[in-house]
Amino acid sequence: MSIVLLGSTSGSVTLQEPAVAGTTVLDLPATSGNVVVDSATQTLTNKTIEGGTVISGTAVASTSGTSIDFTSIPSWVKRITVMFKNVSTNGTSYKQIQLGAGSVTTSGYQSSSSLIYGTNLCVVANETVGFFIRSDVAAEQLSGTYVFTSIGSNGWVGSSVMHHQGDRVWQGAGRIDLGGTLDRVRITTINGTDAFDVGTINILYE
Repeated sequence: MSIVLLGSTSGSVTLQEPAVAGTTVLDLPATSGNVVVDSATQTLTNKTIEGGTVISGTAVASTSGTSIDFTSIPSWVKRITVMFKNVSTNGTSYKQIQLGAGSVTTSGYQSSSSLIYGTNLCVVANETVGFFIRSDVAAEQLSGTYVFTSIGSNGWVGSSVMHHQGDRVWQGAGRIDLGGTLDRVRITTINGTDAFDVGTINILYE
């Protein structure tokens, strides 16, 4: 028995069962590396498997420090989801997310955020130093996501919805043009000195 995988333009790959008794094991790497079939090895590139592959980072307890970084993000990534669960700081500075290529980009953002609670809509605020979340109450715990998508040429757009444990919802969006291929994400505050004191943060990338 054999399985034939057709190429997107031409050619094909055939997976064929050997005409001998026994079991053949095919080990696929999680993101990139080598395909190992018993003792035979064939290199598998990121491009082969990037479509539909969602990778989880390692969850970080946001209980101390002024910033949390996720680095070594693969160059093929086209979408990143930053996830907050009950995240708060000890001060009133807005929370923000910054992207980077080799180093964290700290300027050039076009970002807006607003707060909805009850029947009220707070005035929309704007920032240029990061994708920010208009939460300015100490110990206000946020849960939700900020999703960033590549639009090509190192340009990224983002949008978010965050919930406070009460009746408040923050929404926001923005854009940034990086100077190179994205490889890191930083979660911090606008003033850079307020410290995280509770919660969990993680990312998904694909």
